[in-house]
Amino acid sequence: MNIIILGAGTVGTSIADRLCQLEHSVTVVDIDPEMVRVINESFDVRAIVGSASQSSVLFQAGISTADICLAVTGKDEVNIVAASMAKAMGVRRSIARVYSPVFRDLSTFDYQRHFGIDRMLSLEHLTAMELARAIRDPGSVVVEQFARGGLEVQELVVGQQGKVTDHPIRDLGLPSNVRMGMVQREKRFWIAAADDQLQVGDKVTVFGRPEDIKVVRALFKSGTPKAKRVVIAGGGETGLQLARTLERESYKVMVLESDEARCQILAGILETAAVVHCDARRRENLEEQRVGNADVFVACTGDDEDNMMLGVEADDLGADQIMTVIDRPDYCSITQKLGINLAVSEQNVMARQILSYLNDGIVVSRAKMPGGLINVIEVDVLDGSPATESAVKDLGLPDRCLIVAVIQQDYVRVPGANDRLSAGDTAVILLEDDVVDATLAVFVPASP
Repeated sequence: MNIIILGAGTVGTSIADRLCQLEHSVTVVDIDPEMVRVINESFDVRAIVGSASQSSVLFQAGISTADICLAVTGKDEVNIVAASMAKAMGVRRSIARVYSPVFRDLSTFDYQRHFGIDRMLSLEHLTAMELARAIRDPGSVVVEQFARGGLEVQELVVGQQGKVTDHPIRDLGLPSNVRMGMVQREKRFWIAAADDQLQVGDKVTVFGRPEDIKVVRALFKSGTPKAKRVVIAGGGETGLQLARTLERESYKVMVLESDEARCQILAGILETAAVVHCDARRRENLEEQRVGNADVFVACTGDDEDNMMLGVEADDLGADQIMTVIDRPDYCSITQKLGINLAVSEQNVMARQILSYLNDGIVVSRAKMPGGLINVIEVDVLDGSPATESAVKDLGLPDRCLIVAVIQQDYVRVPGANDRLSAGDTAVILLEDDVVDATLAVFVPASP
């Protein structure tokens, strides 16, 4: 594929390196001549000097014939403008990295739709979601806003015998805006069907709006489990996103932050998490906050060396599980020797997300669900495709294939059996490996 990367910082360089290894054609643009020289000498890419937000530079980079443009400079506004211009100039997909959460907050303004950008990614949010997944269960589905904030993904466990286990899924009386997606029974994974009957211990992935998810969650209650205690060292954007995610569930969350002004901001945003103003690098502070009694300790201060040392200290104090955020991927190989259970590389997390968008044709993104046998694919609905000609129930989709969401220009919804897809929609589909080709055929326009 022909890929243009705007920004040759740490993220841009690491992505360029990864894409070169996969034998893609890569062009890198950066405003720093010295950085461009280093890129040209170090990687098999084409690097040019210029501002990512200037049309002449994008034209020189060949934006009109590119498959993907990745705007990953260090400035949010530059990334948004550059990705928007790239899309208008003809690139097939444009992706912008943003740091400030306001650019992803749909309650204030939909920047992504307004500027015509295909995706806006936050490195800090992606890292927090990776940590949340590991805290809950390494094989679990990340609990985060899905499909641009309209739907939520929840993993629920059948805790006791009752209505959920006594009736097939079609007879459970679930809200119409909820879909049961994937079922895990021990080590087996499959896509839920209407006639499936759940058993105690099953894990079920549920898609729906938050208010509807609450109704479904009540069916799966199995008493009140002991709340895990999670201590997060570092109240930056990654720490904040992680705390917000965990406090929505049954976790007791404490955030340790050394900057008093940042503590005030955190306290105003977080609902139940405790915010403590202290320097986590001082052992006496860790002892005072009883870090040794924590079920999980997460170090995400923004400094690799501090994070590793904090992990060592927390392990020595007796914390049960230690996690750290590491900027340099090569550090990850030594963290286990230090007693750290998991080191999450921000660069690797972003690279995996970017790679999910390297698809041809109608596929927007493609990723594997836990277990490795089930895909979640986003597909463009094009004019003239069979997908637009019938109701969902009459599309002739294969068994074990489920449309869990439809993204339209203004909102996202869970489609009903009688709903119809329209050109311009994006369908989010769960499907097993062996039915991918048959499913995608329904979304390919007929030849003229």
